[in-house]
Amino acid sequence: MVSRAFADVLAAGRSSFNDRVREAQRRFPAFRADTFLWFLKEGVDPVAAAVEQLDRSRLPAAVLAAYDVALELTGRALVGPSARSPALGKAWRRLFPQLASLIAAHPATVMGLLSNAIIHLEDLDGARVSQWTDELAALAPHLQSVEQLRVAGQVLAWRAGAAHFRAGALAAAAALPEALALRAFGAVARSRWQAFREAAEHDPWWCGSDPHAMRERRVGGFSGFGGPFAMPPDIVAAGEAFLVKSGDRHCLLIADAYGAVLRPADAEEFASVSAVAARCTYKMRDGVLHVGSQRIELDVPESGLVVCATAATIAIASPNTHTIRLVARGES
Repeated sequence: MVSRAFADVLAAGRSSFNDRVREAQRRFPAFRADTFLWFLKEGVDPVAAAVEQLDRSRLPAAVLAAYDVALELTGRALVGPSARSPALGKAWRRLFPQLASLIAAHPATVMGLLSNAIIHLEDLDGARVSQWTDELAALAPHLQSVEQLRVAGQVLAWRAGAAHFRAGALAAAAALPEALALRAFGAVARSRWQAFREAAEHDPWWCGSDPHAMRERRVGGFSGFGGPFAMPPDIVAAGEAFLVKSGDRHCLLIADAYGAVLRPADAEEFASVSAVAARCTYKMRDGVLHVGSQRIELDVPESGLVVCATAATIAIASPNTHTIRLVARGES
């Protein structure tokens, strides 16, 4: 059963809503009516109830927009008990109602924006979707516009593991009110935005007081166990990032305190970087790697070790593992 207000809107537009279902069945061969009905109850109804409580006059438009988005999500098998991940369904129940005021004003835009953001984060290896959802829900009462929602979502996606969003998130957040920008970055109340931004821009591994930030990360894993690499990867430094080769696969590796992301690259890009110039000088003493004054305890044999470095990051690969170890520079 759905709420009475939601049921009334559906009943009033029954013919139109039924036409939409038939069109979805035509467009999406995988569309399942039972899954759609389940999602209306479990996902759309909580949103409808929140909008109805806020402003009943906005409910019909919000229901229509939610119905259309729900049809597409069902047709693409992104929601329902058999969906590959429950994250999207959980967000409709727990996050979307917290944003009822923005949904009431811009229903199709906000629900589409949020759904697409979650879909893209789920496709990003290592992204922490639950963290993004929870933090955006906590920030929801402070968001006054769709643009603020968009920027906050970008910042929180970066902090949830989308390392390639770093520069864009820092630039976009400058347009937010200072208090909101600091909240989005998880900064303490007494922080000042300019000082916070300068520290984050200067050092991609700067952690501040953020519990999600780390100064060392690992990326990779054997493809046979769900990882990205069929063979132990080879790496070269490329500007502020790294290029990675594993068998026939080539990637651009971008990493910072919040995550490590592999983006598509090609063989020509990897081949164009001189391996000698892109790797750094190091010494080994008693199983400890020394890069300049920095000491790194190794957990792999020295044989075949590949060590590369950018201005901010040391990357370590080995023929004995399918993972790449990333360490912030500057720790001794």
